[in-house]
Amino acid sequence: MVRPGDVVILHDPQTAGLAPALGAAGARVMWRSHIGVEEPNAESQAGWGFLERYLAGVDAYIFSREGYRPPGWDAARSAVIAPSIDPFTAKNEMLAPETTRALLQHVGIIAGRRRDDVHRFGGQDGSPRHVSRRAEVLRWGPAPAWEDPLVVQVSRWDPLKDDPVGVMRGFAAHLARGGTPADLVLAGPETHAVTDDPEAATTLAATIEEWRRLPGSVRSRIQLVSLPVTDVEENAAVINALQRHATVIVQKSLHEGFGLTVTEAMWKGRPVLASGVGGIRDQIVDGEHGLLLDDPTDPAEFAEKLGRLLAEPGLARRLGERARERVVERFLAPRHLREYAELLDRLAAAPGAPAGAAAAGVAPDGASGR
Repeated sequence: MVRPGDVVILHDPQTAGLAPALGAAGARVMWRSHIGVEEPNAESQAGWGFLERYLAGVDAYIFSREGYRPPGWDAARSAVIAPSIDPFTAKNEMLAPETTRALLQHVGIIAGRRRDDVHRFGGQDGSPRHVSRRAEVLRWGPAPAWEDPLVVQVSRWDPLKDDPVGVMRGFAAHLARGGTPADLVLAGPETHAVTDDPEAATTLAATIEEWRRLPGSVRSRIQLVSLPVTDVEENAAVINALQRHATVIVQKSLHEGFGLTVTEAMWKGRPVLASGVGGIRDQIVDGEHGLLLDDPTDPAEFAEKLGRLLAEPGLARRLGERARERVVERFLAPRHLREYAELLDRLAAAPGAPAGAAAAGVAPDGASGR
């Protein structure tokens, strides 16, 4: 299918081996990396060195952050393009409060009667869809009521997302301080359905073991939710509803490439408490669009800042409003596609560019749920 003059965009290390063959077919090749390290070390240098042998001939390198550009790589062929989200997907479309409530009741996260007639969302093709599956929910006691404050972290079951044992410990510290009563939902994908994440099952098992050791008064306020992933759009709709209902959204990562879950939370106008690491710092200015943790491993700092957001609804509302404005200004598809177009113009004007070089189907990084 690849013809001379086509532009091909490869994403992440797994695709690097395709670059030489695509170049030999006459395509202009851009390689997009969504990962990186801010402080190079021997391991990262070895990794970049391994990739460079496949990528030496590509026309452009694209990085999510300036700090992720590998040392020594050709700056003239490099571009920094931050990811974005598509506001019209099932994960980001507007949901009416009654739809949000019915959807969360249906999957079993919020207390209430299941209703099969209202938890609908829009499919990618524009057709009306509805959520049919239920989540696997581990809880001790009743489900939270619709009115109860809800703290939510949505992420993979990944040690880099602070286990999420660290989130539970910080939340327990918040309750121990006598902070505003709330419930915590830690949500991630069903581990048996994710074949490319070998650590997920082990991480979830460790999280459950830690949860079982918590005092009953704390354990009863924490739900571990495994979301079905068989239907990608259905999974996205549940995440959308969970984020829109959250009182506070947490992303307590130890490391983060960019963090589109943070962008998604900000788009929904929710106050975000996140670690001041990686691309999260590009999205949130501390105290303006959310609160950042100086030390993601410190439960006391987490408890103090979470307590502020729960106890000061005016602050939470202002941060949420500014967060949404920030996404509108910087992290939606129009800006993203414009920067891709500018890069394509540079490639077309470069020496040796084939006549009629063009790209088709360039999509924002978040469009596929990255």
